[in-house]
Amino acid sequence: MTRAALLVCPASGKGRAARMAGSTAAALRPHVSSLTQLVAHDAVGTLAMAREAVAGGADLLVVLGGDGAAHLGLQACAGTPTALGIVPAGTGNDLANAIGSRTVEDVVHGTRKTLDLGRLSTGQWFATVLCAGFDSAVNERANAMRWPAGPRRYDLAILAELASLRSAPLVVTTESETFSLDATLVAVGNTPNYGGGIPVCPGADANDGLFDVTVVERASRAMLMRMLPTLRTGRHTEHPAVRTFRAREVSLAGGNGWVAYADGERQEALPVAIRTVPGALTVVGR
Repeated sequence: MTRAALLVCPASGKGRAARMAGSTAAALRPHVSSLTQLVAHDAVGTLAMAREAVAGGADLLVVLGGDGAAHLGLQACAGTPTALGIVPAGTGNDLANAIGSRTVEDVVHGTRKTLDLGRLSTGQWFATVLCAGFDSAVNERANAMRWPAGPRRYDLAILAELASLRSAPLVVTTESETFSLDATLVAVGNTPNYGGGIPVCPGADANDGLFDVTVVERASRAMLMRMLPTLRTGRHTEHPAVRTFRAREVSLAGGNGWVAYADGERQEALPVAIRTVPGALTVVGR
């Protein structure tokens, strides 16, 4: 028997989550022993309600919302027996896609499995990609845009940020080496995708106990423009200006004020230190 909580973030997807709440609850109810419905109107409320549901003994926390809401839900579920389910209703939905949850049916008929998570030294968890540099600037701009919805928002943000493109000195330290370089962006992937399906770390596997790290070294606007189409296919890793490697622990320093984003959510300015925590999250998906 499963005690479930449905956490609705009504603003997600410009109100899409609110419109889906009734049908989502109706689809879940026959498959659980009890269902508590929670409605959160801001990030503080979302996190508080998620933690309250987990502390109250929920076996399953289902988040109806976007990547931001899912990111808050996993803060509560990480390191606990409570499984996280996601019914996507946002812009990018990268975490939902990573666990194989595209509809409420995937939660209802999915199976439980564990995923590795990344953890910052601040205690924050992330499930998909932590990035800094050009791509975090794109995130900042995309989050501030009201139009358009979906991956197209990130495409337009990329073009806008090209106008102020600059590289910066970056120091990357892993459990086995340290190197310095001028970089345009760095992405540390627990899963492959960010920005609504861009496979920036195409080989990342959330069950191997390792991050996949992608670093784009100093790049001109023209070079980055030529590289951008290959981002959608993952072939950017073949470019000579791109360095990739795997590590269990990664520290990033320098970056001239670069801000880190994780799961599409603003974290802190560099320096940041992160590590993998194998099997830290139980999820439900296909």
